[in-house]
Amino acid sequence: MIKTWSMFMDSIQQKPYFLLLETLTEAAYQNQSIYPKKEDRFAAFALTPLEKVRVVILGQDPYHQPHQAHGLAFSVPPGIALPPSLRNIYREIENDLSVTMNHQSGDLSHWASQGVLLLNTSLTVEEGKPLSHRDWPYPLLMNDIFNVLNQQNRPMVFLLWGKHAQSYEKKIAPYHTIFKANHPSPLSANRGGWFGCKHFSKTNQWLIENGEIPIQWQNAILL
Repeated sequence: MIKTWSMFMDSIQQKPYFLLLETLTEAAYQNQSIYPKKEDRFAAFALTPLEKVRVVILGQDPYHQPHQAHGLAFSVPPGIALPPSLRNIYREIENDLSVTMNHQSGDLSHWASQGVLLLNTSLTVEEGKPLSHRDWPYPLLMNDIFNVLNQQNRPMVFLLWGKHAQSYEKKIAPYHTIFKANHPSPLSANRGGWFGCKHFSKTNQWLIENGEIPIQWQNAILL
């Protein structure tokens, strides 16, 4: 059984889809503005070891504006203004948990370090062109990722926000717990189904009931 992301990466290196993906990636980075930086594509794996994964938040593709994407779904590097989706995520956390978020920081690395895998279903995007790499063989990569997560033989929480993320529901083993809501982007969130979903308190309640330490969703407040 694959027990680490390093073992996983070794297992897919020679698969045809991954070789094609690497070829497409090399050409794109040479000829276009692609996000995140090449070395950050697999940052979610680096910050959340496979054996530590307790919660999976599934995004779509990276932010497509300069300086925003850094390999973690919905997260931005320190010093970068919150994108609209992340602002709505913070609003829901504040309402759900009765806490105050630091809106000056959109870096979600502190979630990743607690076992929250912040996974985009496409790991790259061209500047200014959302979904520009949706025809790349990323679904095959996602299939292998979900297979490895299912093989860990321990329950996890999957947060599926929006129709795209929810299209992967059938890939998730039945012993996991799934919470679904509208995507937190303004267009989707304002239609209803995001605000009030209470996914953060529900996840922590599930973790407590299963003998796990709850996630500290609140980020550091500037004094």
